[in-house]
Amino acid sequence: MSHEHLDKSFETIAIHAGNTADPLTGAVVPPIYQVSTYKQDGVGGLRGGYEYSRSANPTRTALEENLAALEGGVRGLAFASGLAAEDCLLRTLLVPGDHVVIPNDAYGGTFRLFAKVVSRWGVEWSVADTSDPASVRAAVTDRTKAIWVETPSNPLLGITDIAAIAAVAKDAGAKLVVDNTFASPYLQQPLALGADVVVHSLTKYMGGHSDVVGGALVTNSAELGEELAYHQNAMGAVAGPFDSWLVLRGIKTLPVRMDRHSENAGKIAEMLTRHPKVSQVLYPGLPEHPGHEVAAKQMRAFGGMISFRVTGGEQEAVDLCARTKVFTLGESLGGVESLIEHPGRMTHASVAGSALEVPGDLVRLSVGIENVDDLLADLQQALG
Repeated sequence: MSHEHLDKSFETIAIHAGNTADPLTGAVVPPIYQVSTYKQDGVGGLRGGYEYSRSANPTRTALEENLAALEGGVRGLAFASGLAAEDCLLRTLLVPGDHVVIPNDAYGGTFRLFAKVVSRWGVEWSVADTSDPASVRAAVTDRTKAIWVETPSNPLLGITDIAAIAAVAKDAGAKLVVDNTFASPYLQQPLALGADVVVHSLTKYMGGHSDVVGGALVTNSAELGEELAYHQNAMGAVAGPFDSWLVLRGIKTLPVRMDRHSENAGKIAEMLTRHPKVSQVLYPGLPEHPGHEVAAKQMRAFGGMISFRVTGGEQEAVDLCARTKVFTLGESLGGVESLIEHPGRMTHASVAGSALEVPGDLVRLSVGIENVDDLLADLQQALG
C-alpha cells in the first residue's frame, strides 16, 4: 500500500487514503467495480494485477488501503463479515493442537466460533480476564499461539491494557489479536500499542449506517499480511464491491460520528448512574469504572456503547427494551440511530450456560447521534 497518508491527521486519512480520483474520468469517488473478471493483454498480462474479483477488486482495494492507513498498518483486508475475517485469521495463525487465550467477556459470535467451530478442528482455547495481565499469563501454555482481546468488550464494556497484554504475548511467543470494533481506529490504535493484528466488524462504526455487513483484518507485518491475503483468496469470504464502497463512504465521516457518539453516551451514562431503577452502569468514561484510567490512556474518547443493569431483574430488563420509542429494539450497533437490546436473549444467547454468560438484568445501548435530550427523555420514560 502507499504510505503517503501516514503523516497526515486521522480525519484527513479517513477521507483521502485509498480514495484516488478515477484516472479515466476524474471522478473523486472510486467507482463501484461491479465486475467478476478482467480483460488480459495476452496470457498473464494483467492490468493493475486484476484477474478475478475474489482475488482482488479495485473498489475493495481502495477500502483495504484505507483500512491499513487508519490503523497505521501495512496491510488491510476486507471480508464479507466480521466473523469471516476472524475465521480467516484463525485458520492462518493456527493448526490442530494449538491453543488460544480468549476473553471472559467476548462477543457471543466470537465465542461460538471458538467453542463450536474451531474446537472441532483440534484447536484448544481457555478463558482469561484480559483486564488482568496475571490472569492472561496464567492461561498461557507452551502451545499458545494467539491471545485474543476485545477492548472495550461486548457487552460488559471491560477494558484491557493493550500494551500490557502485548508484553505477555511477546513473552509467550504468541500473536496478540485485538478486536477494535467498539472503539474504531479513531478512538484507539492497537497496532501502535503492540498488537499484531486488529479485527473489525465493519458492519458497526466503520460503516456506521446500519446498511452493510463486513469485516476487516489489519496488520503491521508485511509477511503476515501476505499469509492472510493468501488465505483470504483461498477461502473466498471477500467483501463485495458495493459493500466495500458503502464502508468506504461511511468511514469518511467516522471521526465526526465518533465524537458525537462519545459525547451523547457520556451524558446518558451520567444520567443512568443517578437513576434509582439502575443498579450498575458499565461505561469506561465513568471515573468509577475499573478500567477508566487505562481507557483514558489508550483511547481518544470513551465511545458510544453503554451497558447497564436494572434493579427489577431480567423481566424488567426485557420489558424496558420494549418501552423505548427513539431507541430501536434491535441487534448490532454502531449506526447513526440509537439501538437498545437484551444481550442475554439476543446478541449473547450463544454464551448462555458457559463461563461467558451475561447477567439477565443487563441492557445494552448503542447510543446514536440524535439530539441527546431526546435520547435522555426516551430512556427516562422507559425506566419510569
